[in-house]
Amino acid sequence: MREIIFDTETTGLDARDDRIIEIGGVELVNRFPTGRNFHVFINPQGRDVHPDAQAVHGISNADLKDKPPFAEIAGQFLEFVDGAKLVAHNAGFDMGFVNAELGRLGAPAIGPDRVVDTLALARRKHPMGPNSLDALCRRYGIDNSRRTKHGALLDSELLAEVYIELIGGKQAALILDTVASTPAGGAAMIHVELSIQARPEPLPSRLTDDERANHARLVAELGEKSIWAQLGQDQPNLRAQA
Repeated sequence: MREIIFDTETTGLDARDDRIIEIGGVELVNRFPTGRNFHVFINPQGRDVHPDAQAVHGISNADLKDKPPFAEIAGQFLEFVDGAKLVAHNAGFDMGFVNAELGRLGAPAIGPDRVVDTLALARRKHPMGPNSLDALCRRYGIDNSRRTKHGALLDSELLAEVYIELIGGKQAALILDTVASTPAGGAAMIHVELSIQARPEPLPSRLTDDERANHARLVAELGEKSIWAQLGQDQPNLRAQA
């Protein structure tokens, strides 16, 4: 299973008018990072970065002057995400911008069936919140000290760790059936079978004679209708041992 954890930074909040200025993505296969990343800065083609947005991600108009427009990187991006699930935090925001950019090029939109929203996952798992990326990093003990500003690639890397925690990926990795590489480069399923063998002879009782006698007196005091007395009647061996 192939998944792309991704994030975008934009000139503002309105996908109809604002533009994407950075995309970062991290590839997971079977919930493990492969080391393949995608990262580009994008020229917004005349759309200025809003000061409030710049305060969040630190990317200025000057930083983007020599960057390619979305049209030049669209093919690379679509090739990177081809056939994969797309995972983002507050995915509606990021996908709104991605599909708006694709629409300007006359390309088909990416359908919601390919998208996983980690914010929705977090709200179901932790309904009392908070569920921002920083809050989830703190909850799961993920080091986000480098995140002084939002950045698409760094946020994707942090979100990949958060996502694995949200879906229980680390625990799932401890199952006895695991995939290992074969000499031929394929995949082999390793099955670990456990069996419990009975002892040739049972261990001797650790009860002393005094403990057995005290137990017998207690059962006698409880009366014939007590559970202990009935158990002793059903299993004479227990009575004898007592």
